[in-house]
Amino acid sequence: MTDAARDIQILDTLRADQAQEVLDLLATTAAEDGVQAVSEQGRLHLTGGPRDGIRHALLTAHDSLLGYAQLDAGDPVEATAVELLVHPSHRTRGHGRALAEAVLAATDHRLRAWAHGGKPAARHLARTLGLRLFRELRQLRMPLTDLALPGPVLPDGVAIRTFRPGEDDAAWLAANAEAFAHHPEQGSLTQRDLDDRKAEPWFDPAGFFLAERRSEGPGGEETTELVGFHWTKIQDGVGEVYVVGVRPDAQGGGLGKALTTIGLRYLAGRELPTAMLYVDADNKPAVTVYERLGFTTYATDLMYRTES
Repeated sequence: MTDAARDIQILDTLRADQAQEVLDLLATTAAEDGVQAVSEQGRLHLTGGPRDGIRHALLTAHDSLLGYAQLDAGDPVEATAVELLVHPSHRTRGHGRALAEAVLAATDHRLRAWAHGGKPAARHLARTLGLRLFRELRQLRMPLTDLALPGPVLPDGVAIRTFRPGEDDAAWLAANAEAFAHHPEQGSLTQRDLDDRKAEPWFDPAGFFLAERRSEGPGGEETTELVGFHWTKIQDGVGEVYVVGVRPDAQGGGLGKALTTIGLRYLAGRELPTAMLYVDADNKPAVTVYERLGFTTYATDLMYRTES
């Protein structure tokens, strides 16, 4: 296919029909590759109108959508994050490189690019464009059948309950921001991001556990504070340790391990065969904890960046 037949547009928002075309392309690509080319967060960004910092690159030829890239400039410090894919039947024709070069130009050659699944073609494209590997995100899995975990041991004064949609939103967003202040992708979630997830078919507050610490106020009244959480997710027959967070002032007392255990026991009770989670490979303490629980590496996502 010649360059003349190829057109690339970069848009601030997608029409409903364009968003559906992208979703169809993502589904086709995932069925072929066995991995989603765009993260859950990115897929949520496709609909619902403009999103701060989000742009969409569409590569078309002869009125057909053959490639897509999402540009996320939401991090105030880091370079724009990019996720990119080309239709499986139209690869090895230069579309991926053309789309990547358009995205590079649109970001002034300062970006971070995901290669979900670490596929050889994606690694080759990154090297060709002069990008360097700087992050490895592992997907870990463990069997839940015949799970034998000891009961959770909670710190003194801490009790567990489940999330109440609407009532707990603000408190959870504040706790999440504190727990993941070092991790902008998670810690910067907004009410709109939370609402997006609550609207997903998989959302179930019964699997969203909150840890509250009770204390006595200066007047003798009892106060409670949300200090940790474990949000589980069930999708496509797999249970996920979706996110576990503990506020900094509640860390170090075993609350994270207790919350993880509570979530895993809940998922096992739903008769799911497998649990999964994502963790950065350089987070050695977390990797060690999860491996001791029985998790092993199932897949790896790689992130590359420009030198600038």
